Amino acid sequence: MNASDPRLPAPVALYAARVPVFPRKIDGWFRRFKWAVMAVCLIVYWGTPWLRWDRGAYAPNQAVLIDVAHRRFYMFAIEIWPHEFYFVAGLLIMAGIGLFLVTSVVGRAWCGYACPQTVWTDLYQHVDRLIDGDRNAQLRLQAAPWGLGKIARRLGKWAIYLAIAFLTGGAWIFYFADAPTLQRQFWTGSADPVAYATVAVLTLTTFVLGGFMREQVCIYMCPWPRIQSAMLDEKSLLVTYKHWRGEPRGSLKSSQRRAESGLPGLGDCIDCLQCVAVCPTGIDIREGPDIGCITCGLCIDACDRAMAQVGRPRGLIDYCTLEDAETGAPGKPDTPLLRTILRPRTLIYFTIWAGIGAGLLFMLGTRSRLTLSVAKDRNPEYVQLSGGAVRDGYTVKVRNMEDRPRPVLLTTSGVPGALIYTDEMDDHAAAPRLALNVPADTTLRLRVYVLGPKGAKPGPEQFRIHALDHDRGDDDARVTFSTPEGDGH
Repeated sequence: MNASDPRLPAPVALYAARVPVFPRKIDGWFRRFKWAVMAVCLIVYWGTPWLRWDRGAYAPNQAVLIDVAHRRFYMFAIEIWPHEFYFVAGLLIMAGIGLFLVTSVVGRAWCGYACPQTVWTDLYQHVDRLIDGDRNAQLRLQAAPWGLGKIARRLGKWAIYLAIAFLTGGAWIFYFADAPTLQRQFWTGSADPVAYATVAVLTLTTFVLGGFMREQVCIYMCPWPRIQSAMLDEKSLLVTYKHWRGEPRGSLKSSQRRAESGLPGLGDCIDCLQCVAVCPTGIDIREGPDIGCITCGLCIDACDRAMAQVGRPRGLIDYCTLEDAETGAPGKPDTPLLRTILRPRTLIYFTIWAGIGAGLLFMLGTRSRLTLSVAKDRNPEYVQLSGGAVRDGYTVKVRNMEDRPRPVLLTTSGVPGALIYTDEMDDHAAAPRLALNVPADTTLRLRVYVLGPKGAKPGPEQFRIHALDHDRGDDDARVTFSTPEGDGH
């Protein structure tokens, strides 16, 4: 009751303190699958920067590298330049649509197995069991008063947390520079300050989010549990408790007493709470779909073990659709897996995802590795020489996107008799074509003059400057050639 007015009800608390979750160790198919996914994710994350890929003498040999200094992104045989960022945007869009596709088929499988928060939380929970023991031992230690033993355990465990977090933050910076070189610089104190700052921030966030906040990140901070409701329907595969089979629930003794009294029997659920004890977010899957369920399947392993111990069939908790779980009955088979997967929603997602991927592959295979950009001088637009010839100036950029130097010819079209030369040459050296040698992985910038004969005007074609490599392609740019008689359009 309210202390100020006993007739009013007591105020309802709007905040509930976190109850720590101590998942019990379990073995089963889904637990082993989580082990495998976690191992693959950690090996890929920590090992990828150390892979080498030979790109020749003119490019870095790190297989995956985000080279911010030179504005390049390397992924094995693929090299992305800044003007090709649409490839990265396309991959991000594919990742988003792929997440929609996976969610519409098997729920929050990404959250349950491959999400970084899940992977590092799972790793930290294994550290907990290594230092403190399994669930019951952790509960006893949590309730025990602080003493030397508890302090020693906590400090030892947190030191391991910190080491894992440091390795996590340290691995990230190796994606942005040559890993062996940066490692030497880091430990000798000669690395860029941003490297130390990045490692410090990522170490802190991994230590806090994976070590202490854990399921709170999934339930309160992550937006995906809220978004996923738009991706799911009654035909999506989810970790589901089959009410028709499990209810009414009760212990084996209760079921036996009811049978002896001639009362209807209980369901298969023996109310052992093993599904709750192993859940990494601490929810009760028997209460129905919950925002805290990350569909990791550990409750399935726990329930299957309990069913085996009491001689009842597995699958009381299982991956199935809500439609099957709600309308199921003894002897009624679940919807075939292929029919569950091949639905209009999933086919639409897959078509969009595959279409974007095919488009990116086509553009990747047909993109030019030689590009040309030309900017005309604005002031003066043209210069009329003493002999009556007209000279226009341009800033030309020839981009060689290959890992070898390339011989390139600059030519013009649209102005009959036009000659071309650079600002490092005399106009007497002007010629119909200009030979260049463009270094590997470089944009060559130069000042170019185009010399038109007396009375020159653009021909029937619009004036163009061409860059030509006879072996590996060409590019051209449409520009204006200004004359005293007109603007050249």
